Amino acid sequence: MASRSLDDLIESVKLKARVFVSCCADQGIDVLIYCTLRTNKEQDELYKIGRSLPGKIITNAKGGESWHNYGRAFDFVPMVAGKPQWGAKELYLQCGVIAEECGLEWAGRWSGKLKETAHCQYTEGLKLSDMKG
Repeated sequence: MASRSLDDLIESVKLKARVFVSCCADQGIDVLIYCTLRTNKEQDELYKIGRSLPGKIITNAKGGESWHNYGRAFDFVPMVAGKPQWGAKELYLQCGVIAEECGLEWAGRWSGKLKETAHCQYTEGLKLSDMKG
């Protein structure tokens, strides 16, 4: 099962994730980080959704092709009164701006790729090929 623990992120990403949560709170937005590290097998299962499994496509990354597989990404959801706000576009946008101000890459800005408004990553200029080799 994919991790929710910030401790499973590499140190630089863990620190940025903590700052992100704190800065969101300073803006009156509670966020829950619900996914950090994933195994390649878990990533492959997500990749099947919308392809060989029912549902809407949620990722274009197979196992080994996601920054989650290397402890460099996390997924979050804004919370209101303790309840996740999965469809709250404005809240995600606010959180995305905060993430970018914290030095994270927010996947809600991706163009030409599947936009993932819940996804943030910090690659420190590395490429996935650097992680695999």
